[in-house]
Amino acid sequence: MVRSLLALVGLAGLASATPLLYDGRTPYNYTNDDLNNSVDPYLSVVKGSTENATYYTTLLGHSLNPTPLWNNYLVPWLPFPILSYPTEQPVTIAIDNTSIFIPGGTPPEPQNGFRRTELIAQKNDNHTALNGVTDVGTTVFHVSIRADDALPLNMTHEYQIVWIEPNDGSHVFEIQLGSPFTDPTGPLPVADAHYLKVRNHALDLLFETPFTSGDWHNFAVQIDWTQLTLGVFYSTNDQPLEAVTGIEDNSSTPAGVAGQGDYHFGVLKLPLVDPSETPSEQADVVHYGIQEGDKEALTYSGVFIESIEGGVSAGWGKTISSIV
Repeated sequence: MVRSLLALVGLAGLASATPLLYDGRTPYNYTNDDLNNSVDPYLSVVKGSTENATYYTTLLGHSLNPTPLWNNYLVPWLPFPILSYPTEQPVTIAIDNTSIFIPGGTPPEPQNGFRRTELIAQKNDNHTALNGVTDVGTTVFHVSIRADDALPLNMTHEYQIVWIEPNDGSHVFEIQLGSPFTDPTGPLPVADAHYLKVRNHALDLLFETPFTSGDWHNFAVQIDWTQLTLGVFYSTNDQPLEAVTGIEDNSSTPAGVAGQGDYHFGVLKLPLVDPSETPSEQADVVHYGIQEGDKEALTYSGVFIESIEGGVSAGWGKTISSIV
């Protein structure tokens, strides 16, 4: 009956209310083969080298509802959230002790200090070309994050879970969890280890909020690529996004093309310092340090990038003003 109703009303999606530059909300017809072969909207190569992408990343289908913010209404002229349905499937991204990424290079250098699995935004089979569209003017990067209670993170470690990475390896912004890496290691876990933390390029804390279990944590990060500023929007579950910061400085980001980069989301777990290693090794977090090797995961939905030409999509087909 629901399918018949949908056919009758000819519903349009609530993808976003402003120009959509990239849509990373996983459609229900996206398959494991698509994921393993880096079919749009994702490049799926950042993972352990011994397994396929689907060993680490799980398409959840209808087993879990995504953030409801981008649901479609069953009856367009009755815009009530209870009369809505999802049009994307969440994805769970996991790491374990095999999650050692080997980037290109001669000779190859496995990143033994990290455990990492990530999806990278890609359109028309080209993640680099996408950066030239999304990383100019003023754009907004959306993502929703949910804890996986069956595969919890170890909050004595630092986790980088959402970021934009230029070629110099820095992050235009990032969302973190856990205890920031320090050398030498201080008391662990830190007081706000269980908080989601949004940081700018200089790693200044812009916003933090408790990472409560069972909730979708919805973020949108506004980036002015010309003035080199940031702003953060946030909500939980079905609540529309609201601004939680003002305009924040991000001037340490390289200007122009040098500051453009790929949009990553996933699980990147930094090590703890290994006291048996040399000082130079202890400072090299990419290649050295302590990792327990446990399987850990986070779940994502609501990933897309938009222009602010028509405002910022807040959810449920509504727009709000950009941060000024």
